[in-house]
Amino acid sequence: MKWVGISGSWRKTNKEIEEKIRSIVREIIMRGDGIVSGGALNVDYIALDEALKYNKKADRIKIFLPTTLEKYTKHYQKHARLRTITPRQERDLIGQLTKLKKSNPKALIENLDIDFTEETKKRMYYERNSKIVGACDELVAFHIKTEASEGLGTLDTIEKAQAKGIPVKLFSYDLKYGN
Repeated sequence: MKWVGISGSWRKTNKEIEEKIRSIVREIIMRGDGIVSGGALNVDYIALDEALKYNKKADRIKIFLPTTLEKYTKHYQKHARLRTITPRQERDLIGQLTKLKKSNPKALIENLDIDFTEETKKRMYYERNSKIVGACDELVAFHIKTEASEGLGTLDTIEKAQAKGIPVKLFSYDLKYGN
């Protein structure tokens, strides 16, 4: 079995990007391989949603969190209160990750070692990217530029995969101008 990393923007996607993610993940799961991702909004959320449709036991899914699910939940609840994300996004994501943990506790890999704070979160997300790369045999990356981001986390994951000689399939999108 081959493990395929899925990486991409947590900020924004569109219908075209969503359809591409779902198609790729469905093909990976249907051929008997597994996905590795990061448990964030948008690209990660869509990938996990599609994988769970075809892998109910979640034995071909690995989701790396930058912290524990409990701390991650509080982080997203805070961002929903601050309106950085919507309350629905927070509920859907945490519900999805909780469902995954109940389906297969080994599929949700929590970082138990580090305190997740505003000061450490960027470093912890980049460390999570390293773990994703360390667990995959190839990477499918959705580099999405938006008004708020140039997709630096995705670029970090791509660079780490390339440095390890892991094949990368890259899909690039520019949503800066309302696409």
